[in-house]
Amino acid sequence: MRVLVVEDEARLAAALQRGLQAEGFAVDVAATGPAGLDAARHGGYDAMILDVMLPGLSGYELVRRLRAEQHWLPVLMLSAKDGEYDQADGLDCGADDYLTKPFSYVVLLARLRALLRRGAPERPTVLAVGDLRLDPARRRVTRADTEVALTAREFALLDYLMRRPGQVISKIELLDHVWDASLETAPNAVEVYVGYLRRKLGRDRLETVRGAGYRLAT
Repeated sequence: MRVLVVEDEARLAAALQRGLQAEGFAVDVAATGPAGLDAARHGGYDAMILDVMLPGLSGYELVRRLRAEQHWLPVLMLSAKDGEYDQADGLDCGADDYLTKPFSYVVLLARLRALLRRGAPERPTVLAVGDLRLDPARRRVTRADTEVALTAREFALLDYLMRRPGQVISKIELLDHVWDASLETAPNAVEVYVGYLRRKLGRDRLETVRGAGYRLAT
């Protein structure tokens, strides 16, 4: 398995390279955003470990450009920014997982292996359910061709539901995938944000399945 590490902190990059090589990975390192973007585009990697704060091009912008080009290389994002909105931004722009610094190497390795097991299935450029359209790369949502302004959290919640139209999704699953599982989040946060989406998209769009969760109507 070939892994690209994009990290400008030389000691951390070297430590990650040594550790991953000891686990049997082939590892290349890039120290700037532009170098990382070029390597990700052309290197044929199986996964990328990506820092957020990089010279020349941020990790957010790097992964956003990859996704806009329909390049679905699995990305594990690293950042010293541990706020829930920072993590939501990372996931919203196209990262597959987000790990805050300082981190456990054991956890990083487990998450990397999980990404590799899932692989990089092709993702649709625009999600469509009925007259709803969600463009992940441009972070744009329309209903009946009218643009709907959503916050980062609302966008992430709708994105998750639109990838599973007609399925009943539990509150616990939504908390695990849309919110940061490492932070304490009140269970009613899901209800609150479902309410926000209903006001913006229409109450008929999100169905409550009593005792089970929520379903995006198709």
